[in-house]
Amino acid sequence: MRLLVTGGAGFIGSHYVRHALSTTSDRVTVLDALTYAGSLDNLGPVLQSDRLQFVKGDILDRDLVNSLVQAHDAVVHFAAESHVDRSFLDSGHFLTVNVLGTQLLLDAARRHRVAKFVHVSTDEVYGSLPAGAAAEDAPLRPTVPYAASKAASDLVALSAYATHRTPVCVTRSSNNYGPHQHPEKVIPRFATRLLKGERVGLHGRGQHIRNWVHVSDNVAGIDLVLRHGTPGEVYNLGGGTDLTGRQLTDHILRACGAGWDRVDYIPDRPSNDLRYAMTWGKAARLGYAPRRAFEDGLAETIDWYRVNAHRWAPLKPPAEPAVAGALTHRPPAST
Repeated sequence: MRLLVTGGAGFIGSHYVRHALSTTSDRVTVLDALTYAGSLDNLGPVLQSDRLQFVKGDILDRDLVNSLVQAHDAVVHFAAESHVDRSFLDSGHFLTVNVLGTQLLLDAARRHRVAKFVHVSTDEVYGSLPAGAAAEDAPLRPTVPYAASKAASDLVALSAYATHRTPVCVTRSSNNYGPHQHPEKVIPRFATRLLKGERVGLHGRGQHIRNWVHVSDNVAGIDLVLRHGTPGEVYNLGGGTDLTGRQLTDHILRACGAGWDRVDYIPDRPSNDLRYAMTWGKAARLGYAPRRAFEDGLAETIDWYRVNAHRWAPLKPPAEPAVAGALTHRPPAST
């Protein structure tokens, strides 16, 4: 199969490309604009594969998208703006890239009759759940601009199936972690700051609950959906570990050999959903299961940042995402 992978030089996309090249005989083309969050270094040695082609370009480039889709059998669509805090500052850009970019790809997929189009999304579209877990048919209740843009793009993708029978599947994963993630996201942000001897800031009281999935589990699930998913369906890809912000921080501190004296509470950000949770029975029926134990995966991840400081140290340090400037107070020394 000839696969077009958008955003394939980003964190999750590059892991997917590595997975596809190592487990199949597919030929893969990566389309990536190489913004701040994408890097050819994420692809590493697979860049030398004779089954990989890299194209630098934007999913908003209609002519480029059309020519690439025409030459491929399937599309796996990762390319998106994905950082919540950035979406507060430039919501319009998120909507343009995530919604219009998806539409342009879908138009080309319909025009050239691709065999499958997998649209990669997030559990954040379901919004905060005080109890229970969201199945794939749960209402979409996004609360921040990033999640709203992804919910909109999900609906655009599903409408392509309903209207044109474009063979679209949507995947929604919980929070991903693993090597190569940009240090704007919480695990690498905390790890890189602690490894440099700096302090970290924990939102609110650290009460927010997130479900965590190792990136290798997510991309294996995405590949299952590509090959066996039913067009028009949504597949949740959850992880096996639910953690509050305090619990996550404690795991990272211990893995970095640091203590709670390196942590400050910072003001909570706007619309910080208290809890995400979803079921993944539909994907399980395809053979999906999260396999990486969180502590093992986290240790491997932090070891990668420790060994590969040359990958992240030159980057502009991400600002702590406080919404009101000054730190409030330090947490107690134990959890």
